[in-house]
Amino acid sequence: MVTRVLLTLVKAGVIRPLGPRGLSGTVRGYLQWDITLAWGYQTGAGRHPDRAAIIDDDGVLTYAEVDERTSRLAHAFRAKERVGLLCRNGRAFIETMTACTKIGADAVLLNTSLSKGQLAQVAHDQKIDRIVADREFADVVPDLPTFFTDELESLITNGATSPLPRRPPRGRLIILTSGTTGTPKGARRPEPASLAPAAALLSRIPLKHGDVISITSPLFHAWGLAAFQLGLVLGATLVLRRKFDPAQALKDADRCTAMFVVPVMLQRMLETEHRPKLRIIASSGSALPPKVAARTLREFGPVLYNLYGSTEVSWASIATPEEMLREPGTAGQPPLGTRLAIVDDQGKPVAPGETGRIFVGNEMLFDGYTNGTSKESLNGLMSTGDLGYLKDGLLFVAGRDDEMIVSGGENVYPHDVEDLLSMLDGVTEVAVLGVPDEEWGQRLAAFVVGAKTLTAEHIREHVKANLARYSVPRDVFFVNELPRNAAGKVLKRQLREHY
Repeated sequence: MVTRVLLTLVKAGVIRPLGPRGLSGTVRGYLQWDITLAWGYQTGAGRHPDRAAIIDDDGVLTYAEVDERTSRLAHAFRAKERVGLLCRNGRAFIETMTACTKIGADAVLLNTSLSKGQLAQVAHDQKIDRIVADREFADVVPDLPTFFTDELESLITNGATSPLPRRPPRGRLIILTSGTTGTPKGARRPEPASLAPAAALLSRIPLKHGDVISITSPLFHAWGLAAFQLGLVLGATLVLRRKFDPAQALKDADRCTAMFVVPVMLQRMLETEHRPKLRIIASSGSALPPKVAARTLREFGPVLYNLYGSTEVSWASIATPEEMLREPGTAGQPPLGTRLAIVDDQGKPVAPGETGRIFVGNEMLFDGYTNGTSKESLNGLMSTGDLGYLKDGLLFVAGRDDEMIVSGGENVYPHDVEDLLSMLDGVTEVAVLGVPDEEWGQRLAAFVVGAKTLTAEHIREHVKANLARYSVPRDVFFVNELPRNAAGKVLKRQLREHY
């Protein structure tokens, strides 16, 4: 395992010969900060000080500049302080997180789409001491000491240059769950103890040292955060925009080698005409519709990689272009160092092809929710909360285990119907969910975007012709759009308000 990790890191260019300055920066950074964000920027300042680290709406910052600026900013925080970040993608988010690392402060990544009441509740639940927020969120910021991001430049310029504590206590990194079924919970993310987690992703996604990476997914989300952390390990240049615009994202991609997206963003980029030559498009954050996968591979080439995971387990599997060309709906195979099991309700392995509960083991399983609860574990593996099956060594996700319904005594998986309907001509988006039914216990309802030439009967007949009769949605609604959170996940609880 150690040998495979090292070979993967060498192949990606993470481990390579260094000159005296680069070696000195790497060693000094490790002795000062351990393997953290702070170490990554000090290492970058030693190895490639003049390389662009961040390109955002405010300009360009080099690795040397980010290292110095975050040291100055760190003096504005206190050790063991808990800082909430309410920021869109850009330097303020990255510099605040890194400054927190340098002083040993906790960082709570706040969803920018939360309401004032939700933010106040999260701030109370997570015991936040201070907020760093973009000025646009001034009206929803909780009543706490606040630095607005347009004030950070002054804090950095006037920040002290005195030495920071060596090896400060590691601050906690807390990510909020997506909250698609209720109030977001705080999930404690572990700090990587080595570069093995990076090697796991690189074993299936062939990123290289020095790549230029556009991150369109929100940095406060687990996928955007993973892109940032992996990019730092690779000494990459990160291209960030405060708000997603498909045309701007594709224009940015002209100077990029890789792009990290969530599926709904990828779908919107497909609606434009520009097709930049990227080496990698990495997608995660929500289910990737097979039709979107197939079209991306056809129009951008064999460059699409799809990661399946969650805030709690980090990653479970990654699908390569070759695997998705063969099976557009697959979630791929586990990367290096990851274990996967499909089990029944008693925790016993199911046969290949049978649907069961997905459990995962890797080095980055979360440390539990901040309310003291956790995910179910089994023999060192953690539940993803999803159902799935294995076919020819590839994982297929059937949907959330709490979304499976029983209709007339039959188990029905909404995800199967969503995948089928998403392949219909004219359908751009679709969500299927279970709703109460007096006769059958539960029934399916489909919410369809697009499909102006289709009728509800067309939808039902298509499902009837391809799936079992109990999978046919009794209710079909044609809507202009699906409600989504900032990370692109469909908010099915809002669709249930129709009932």
